[in-house]
Amino acid sequence: MNNVNTVTSRSEQSILQTNKVIRNTYMLLSMTLLFSAVTAGISLAMNIQSIWAYLGCILGGMGVLFVIGKKQNSAAALPLTFLFTGLWGFALGPILNRYLAMSNGSEIVMTALGMTAITFVGLSAYVLTSKKDFSFMGGFLAAGSIVLIVAMLAMFILPLFGVDISGMSLAFSAAVVLLMSGFILYDTSNIVNGTYTNYVMATVGLYVNIFNLFIHMLALVGFLNED
Repeated sequence: MNNVNTVTSRSEQSILQTNKVIRNTYMLLSMTLLFSAVTAGISLAMNIQSIWAYLGCILGGMGVLFVIGKKQNSAAALPLTFLFTGLWGFALGPILNRYLAMSNGSEIVMTALGMTAITFVGLSAYVLTSKKDFSFMGGFLAAGSIVLIVAMLAMFILPLFGVDISGMSLAFSAAVVLLMSGFILYDTSNIVNGTYTNYVMATVGLYVNIFNLFIHMLALVGFLNED
């Protein structure tokens, strides 16, 4: 009987811990998305359009992301997370300025933002309610990431030889949207099922998925608007 009670107690503690991670993850995610919106707004107000500013913020954020992985269980993890999401939010400025300069730019941005929100909320809600385990997707997602990295390198190299990559760019964005949707299912499943126990890393993972999803939704919506 004591053994049964002990197992039950451990099970209850595990459920409570998982629920705490879920609650903290989505609370921190909401705060970092809001902070990113603020830094993106600052970037827009400064009218930053240089691609080098975008690349600098992205690469700087990736460096901070590496440090977060090392400091994930320390007090420095939270401020580093806001630094990372702030840098990537600021990086959106040059991209948003490019789209907003179009005749229907505001419509494109808002449509992409809405589609990103609907996709994320829909997929997350499905996993949170069904508690389905999507951990089996890990291998497929890793393989897909490698393929897209190779494709991205090709997209940098081919134009040097005069190759038109407009069609390839569209296919690449569509593939990234599908891959990020898969990562949202995978990461949310790992949070719900207790695989992820650190809410900072869980938040960072979901943030990266949302960021990439939005960037490539913009590309697809822009193409569909023929601008």
